Amino acid sequence: MANSGLQLLGFALALLGWVATLAATVMPQWQISSYAGDNIITAVAIYQGLWMSCAWQSTGQIQCKVYDSVLSLKASLQATRALMVVSIVLGAVAMGVAVMGMKCTRCGGDNKVVKARIAMTGGIVFLVAGLASLIACSWYGNQIVTDFYNPLTPVNTKYEFGAAIFIGWAGAALVIFGGALLCCSCPGKSGGSSYGRQYPQGKPISKAPTNREYV
Repeated sequence: MANSGLQLLGFALALLGWVATLAATVMPQWQISSYAGDNIITAVAIYQGLWMSCAWQSTGQIQCKVYDSVLSLKASLQATRALMVVSIVLGAVAMGVAVMGMKCTRCGGDNKVVKARIAMTGGIVFLVAGLASLIACSWYGNQIVTDFYNPLTPVNTKYEFGAAIFIGWAGAALVIFGGALLCCSCPGKSGGSSYGRQYPQGKPISKAPTNREYV
């Protein structure tokens, strides 16, 4: 059985990664306007996120506008939004399952083998959630790079990586690592514990008759 400290570490890392994934999803800084090449540096920076686009001025004022129509968005943006939402939902489910299976809680009964399997299930769900977030961030980042080096893209519409995409990558890595630690709770083939194991009873040793018994 896995150490309870290892389970706590895995759950804490996965929880921290889930919070980072949630923060990255709502942040508008997924991509920022680029000033590379012949781009003229202006007093306005354009941010684009999964749900809105914002304009930041040098005076500190920020004006944001939510996207009017979902159907008018790019397919890559729609897929990224869907994957990030799926990752958040799966992470919430994984937290509930993992709490039931951790050794430091009383949920899920007193059977240590059953609790270990529940914790392992929570770790697997965390892994799936982390992979969904990792694919979403990588896909979005690949689209930014493709558009940046595309010669047909106008210079004033090129974007670079924003802070949200790096937070998303970091969150995905923490969720995957935390889920992997929780998966270490998987019991062995023998059930992971020697409690309750039935051992065959040995036959009583019969003494060989001695000459005195016949006297």
